[in-house]
Amino acid sequence: MAIDRLKRADSFLGIHFDFHAREDCKETGKNVSPEMVEHIIDLVKPDYVQCDCKGHPGFSSYPTKVGNPVPGFVRDQLKIWRDVTAERGVALYMHYSGVWEGEVVRQFPEWAAVNADGSTHEKNTSLFGPYVDEILIPQLNELADEYDMDGVWIDGDCWSTEQDYCDKAIELFRETTGFSDVPRGPGEPHYFEYTEHCRQAFRDYLKAYVDGVHEHAPNFQIASNWAYSSQMPEPVTVNVDYISGDYSLQNSVNAARFEGRCMQYQGKPWDLMAWSFTNKFRDPDRSTKTAIQLKQEAAMVLALGGGFQAYFKQKRDGSIFPWTMDVMAEVADFCRQRENLCHNAEPVPQICLLYSGKAFYRSNKKLFGGGWGNPHLQALRGTLHLLLESQRVVDICMEHHLEGRMDTYPVIIVPDWDYLEPSFRDELVGYAARGGNLIAIGPGPSALFSKELDIEIAGDTHGECTRWIEYDGHMAALTSHFPDVRIGPKAESFGRYYPENDPDSAEGLPAAVVTKHGEGTISAVLCNIGQRYLVASTSVIRQFIGALIDRVYSRPAVKVAGSRFIDVSLAKKDGKLLVHLVNTAGPHADPNVYVFDDIPAIGPLGITVACGARPKAVTIEPGARNLDWDYADGLVRTRVNSVQIHDIVSIDL
Repeated sequence: MAIDRLKRADSFLGIHFDFHAREDCKETGKNVSPEMVEHIIDLVKPDYVQCDCKGHPGFSSYPTKVGNPVPGFVRDQLKIWRDVTAERGVALYMHYSGVWEGEVVRQFPEWAAVNADGSTHEKNTSLFGPYVDEILIPQLNELADEYDMDGVWIDGDCWSTEQDYCDKAIELFRETTGFSDVPRGPGEPHYFEYTEHCRQAFRDYLKAYVDGVHEHAPNFQIASNWAYSSQMPEPVTVNVDYISGDYSLQNSVNAARFEGRCMQYQGKPWDLMAWSFTNKFRDPDRSTKTAIQLKQEAAMVLALGGGFQAYFKQKRDGSIFPWTMDVMAEVADFCRQRENLCHNAEPVPQICLLYSGKAFYRSNKKLFGGGWGNPHLQALRGTLHLLLESQRVVDICMEHHLEGRMDTYPVIIVPDWDYLEPSFRDELVGYAARGGNLIAIGPGPSALFSKELDIEIAGDTHGECTRWIEYDGHMAALTSHFPDVRIGPKAESFGRYYPENDPDSAEGLPAAVVTKHGEGTISAVLCNIGQRYLVASTSVIRQFIGALIDRVYSRPAVKVAGSRFIDVSLAKKDGKLLVHLVNTAGPHADPNVYVFDDIPAIGPLGITVACGARPKAVTIEPGARNLDWDYADGLVRTRVNSVQIHDIVSIDL
């Protein structure tokens, strides 16, 4: 008898397999057996498994009657996965490629998207064509009906979508906008409007298949990979059942701590997927990560309250590499030890870092995704890094996350966005007037708040150049745009920068200003400090920003002293205040280090936490080990001797 399976909303730990089946798969299922699936479940004990059913080439690795099956089957491997997981009470989801569908495009070129030059797109189906109704919805319904699948993880969807110039797309654009000319590239009139037109087509396509499949199979759970994440930064308007994404296989710790913060306020169950192997993309030396590497990545996700899964490759017949399950079993045990304290915990607001989806869409070359090269997103990520490396507790919020809750944040930072909707800009000004502390970083946002800051920005007369910022007796170079600024009497200068690596070389100019506004403050850093920190970090810049924050907000809810390699998150769950300490030391960001097996322990750490009343107990988790602590003036003070990867200071209120 089948055992009840967890819904995705209640799931914490998963494991993902895929192999993007194609023409070479002529013995599919040959080495797939019930014993193989049992081996995975026995070792890893996952809440759910995701396995391949159709990848980017467009071939299905099961005998579909709807799509394009691979050339040869020894047995129906999907039926084996389903039978065993159902018997063991483990949910089963499918890896299925959506927009990126190579075989359908080959067979039906008229279904393909059209490039700006009029050529047929080599891999993407058109969102304005029949693919969603003729293939995608029927095949997902087949998986629900014939295999009783729990759901699907749609890959190659929003992040693969591009501007489409098929006849129907152009006709609808002209009909809905009244524009007769169709822009073909950035810089042409109405190109932003055409890009928005194509974005809306994706939203309509997503809604069509989510609603269509839900109507047919209400319990079938659907996510579109990276929809409503950093790559699609907007409110959830389609009834997806969960949000998920597979972050980059290199520099994964930094990717996970960024991506998780972009998902945690979207109002849906969410998880992040690690790649269990690593190399430079297309480099042949692909190697499986150690359990230590994957634990460090997982800790970033767990500390933010999300679910975690890891991606392992299937062989060309659909079977797995059994030895790798020993690695995942160790990672799974690490996660389970922290599940009760981490999963779905409520973040405690401290510093809000604004992700302006409105500005991102105006500056991004692609419809969705593609943001790693976007200078504004680089500034966002760089600012996040310098804050986290100062042991600050940081949330990333989009505009819709802040509506009606700005006042929950003592500090809101606008990192280099040069466009804000006027009404939202005014809301931020009102937040400061009520006692909040607003900080603009970069010439763009400084100009947006110049009136309230009491500054005049004459323009970027110098272009990009190198200047030296001084803080606490040390100087560091910073290449940026340094506009000419006149500071009015209400603005207080903060810090200085100089034309040479010598504070006596010139008088120096203000690097930032702080202006009282109503009951709060509006501050501005006048250069692109976040974008540069991402590629040229210095302790001087980090300390300078830290001092600016301390100037306007001197009593944070938690302070951690002892090492910049500790990532701090603050959350509440089940009557406990939880200080997450994640060790970010080691070579995880070095592109030339593929696999490592050692992370140096960090400590001792001094920890101070604001509490309204004396706690009942203070322990270090997992393991409920008692800590020495004291309580005075509303503050708990304690010490953690060493953090290997991820420990949690639990304060029982």
